[in-house]
Formats: sequence, structure tokens, C-alpha cells
Amino acid sequence: MINQEIKKQYETLGIKKEVIEFAEQVEESLQERFKEIDQVCEYNQLKVIKAMQKNKLSEAHFAATTGYGYNDLGREVLEKIYADVFGTEDALVRPQITCGTHALNVALSSCLRPGDELFSPVGKPYDTLEEVIGIRPSIGSLAEYNISYAQVDLLPDGEFDYEKIKEAINERTKLITIQRSKGYATRPTLSVKKIGELISFVKSIKPDVICMVDNCYGEFVEIMEPSQVGADLVVGSLIKNPGGGLAPIGGYICGRKDLIEQAAYRLTSPGLGKEVGATLGITGQLTQGLFLAPQVVSGALKGAIFAANCYERLGFSVIPNGSESRHDIIQAVEFGNKEGVIAFCKGIQAAAPVDSFVVPEPWAMPGYDSDVIMAAGAFVSGSSIELSADAPIKPPYAVYFQGGLTYPHAKLGIMSSLNYVVDALKLSIL
Repeated sequence: MINQEIKKQYETLGIKKEVIEFAEQVEESLQERFKEIDQVCEYNQLKVIKAMQKNKLSEAHFAATTGYGYNDLGREVLEKIYADVFGTEDALVRPQITCGTHALNVALSSCLRPGDELFSPVGKPYDTLEEVIGIRPSIGSLAEYNISYAQVDLLPDGEFDYEKIKEAINERTKLITIQRSKGYATRPTLSVKKIGELISFVKSIKPDVICMVDNCYGEFVEIMEPSQVGADLVVGSLIKNPGGGLAPIGGYICGRKDLIEQAAYRLTSPGLGKEVGATLGITGQLTQGLFLAPQVVSGALKGAIFAANCYERLGFSVIPNGSESRHDIIQAVEFGNKEGVIAFCKGIQAAAPVDSFVVPEPWAMPGYDSDVIMAAGAFVSGSSIELSADAPIKPPYAVYFQGGLTYPHAKLGIMSSLNYVVDALKLSIL
């Protein structure tokens, strides 16, 4: 009886009957995988609770501070909790970090000095880092400070090119950046195990090199984080996985104590470091968001797997494919044309709780080299742990889907996208 009532609810939301039936068939085939995700969620939930109990988290830690933020006990406890969750010596978790790109810039610029070289052994990083590095010229880039950049692309099968990596590392190589997620590429996302193998390899060549992992979209997808397999720094955004949908802003950097100290001095000022930075009353949201994060991530991960299987059955190339292991929450779908990309994003927007009536259109978004379309009807602006999708309007015309604070919402989003794509591309779904 309840299943029939659920179907009626989908119909009232405009989902076609054939899409509902198709989705039901796909979901039924995924129950064993969903059980595995629930087990990872349970492990990570216990890990977070253990860190909060160890550091004696108290209601008093949620009190607001203003001005300089001296003696902000909640801020200090939250950073200790993050360090324990990520298995590191220290952490910098601040609302003053505006986004993931900002967090990465703080980490990079705090470690690198004129004459140093930044090296990526996993190909070109995400678009917004191109201007940070100076691949595309920009005011204040690392290149302006005489910090050079080199990269080695992945092999065609997505594996590391160990031979070229060994050749590329030199006396000026100071920091190696490893992007865990695919970004706007169609390569595989890197597992924690593979990241650990890469770090071990580069450290065998140059033991003192700093290994930094861009951990965005990967937190809590596995039971371990890159910081537990040798990464000196892991960096991410609080309005992605670890904020659990509650963090209104912020970023984190976890890692070696000396490197966190350097990052704090870069974020604030030499001589001030971690001692300043008022939290303005949002420590409770940041902490509760972290508490919810394992459950939220598990829902987003189920949604990504559901999306892959739906679109794979319709004949589209999906990365990862419907049966591959998962190492982040992002699902790429290649349409091969802009019409499919735009229709998909319109469907995601139509399923949002916020701004569902808005129609997304491609536009020249700052930091990108092509028009970009973004669907994001979120409670926190730009929060990509919430149901969202975005894509550069350029070949291979792939759209990147992520998020969903709950699995039912992620599922609705994909069903809504199917509504739009089926109409736009005139597909038969059953």
C-alpha cells in the first residue's frame, strides 16, 4: 500500500509513470551495494562520535565569539576533533576559509616559496586551481611569486605513469598535489589505497617532499582518509561532505603540526596564526554538520550509484560505471551534446527544495575557461553536498552530478533529470 502512495507522490511532482517504473527496477538491483554503503557509514559515524567524546565536546563550546576571537574554546575543540577524525597531528577549521579553492590556495602558498616547484602527478588540476597556480595567468598566482609548476598526466587506462613521475621529481620539487576527485575530467577518482601507493612511491624518491591531497568530495566515502596513508596535508570545503549540509561556510586543512602552523599564519597573519578568528556563533552548525556527515555522504553516494545505473541502462557513458567501486560522491554522465547536459541540469533544478522554479542556463562563470551550467537549489548557496549538478559547455559534454542531503532527494533529482532528458533527446525509457 505504502509503495503505491509513494508512486502517487512522485506523480504529483510531475515524474512520468514510465520513469517511476524504470527507477523502481534500477533501485531493486542495487540493494546489496546499498548495504555495503550503510556499513561504511556506520563505521565513520562511530569514528566521529569517538572523536567528539574524546575531546569532551560540550554545549559551552557552541558559544559565539566576536572580534579577534581570542580564547575561542569551541574553535579549538572542533579543530582537535577534525585532527582525530582525519588521523592527523593538527587541523585548521575556519569559517574565514571561503571555499575549497581558498583552502587549497592557503595550503599551497603557505608551503611554497620563490624558486620552489609544485608538481601534479595526476594531470591537470580542477579548473579553479589553474589561476591559483598560474596555468592561466591571474593576479596573485603562484607563478607571480616565481613558483613553477609541472605535471605528469595519467596513462590512458587511468593508472599513474610512475616512470615519468620519477623523471619529473627534482631538487626544486617542494610539494606534490594529488587531486582525489576527477573534477571536470573523465578520469577515475583515486581510491585512498591508490593515493597511499603514489605517496609511498614519491617519498621513496624524495622523502622530504610535501604530499597534499585535495580531498574534496571524498570525505567519508571510505573508512580511511588520505591522511592515514601518508598524506602530509588533506584539504577540503565545509560546504561539501564534512559540513553535512549544515555548515554555512568554511574549509579545513588537516595534517602535520608544522604545516598547519604555516597555513594558519598564511590565513591570518604572521605572528597571529591560529590565535585569532572569531566563529560568530556557527561552531554548533559546523560541529553538528560533521556529526551528520557520514549519513549525508552515504545518501549522496547511493544517489550517485543510482544515477550511474539509470543512465548506463539508457546507453550513456557514465564515470564511474554502474558497478565500479566508489571513492567520491561525483557521478559523470557523458551526453555528447549540450542539449542533454542542459536538460539534465534543468531536471535537477526542478527537483530542488529551494528555487525549484528557476531555469538554469549556461553562463561565463568566474574561474572557468568556458560557459558553465549549474543546477543548485540549495539551503546553503553553492553547497555541493546538497543536490546539484554542473557542467562546462564543451566536449565531451559531460555533466557532473553530486549530493543530496538524503537518498530520497537524490533519487528524486535523478528521476526528474530523466523526465527532462527523455523529452529533450526523444528517448524511449522502457
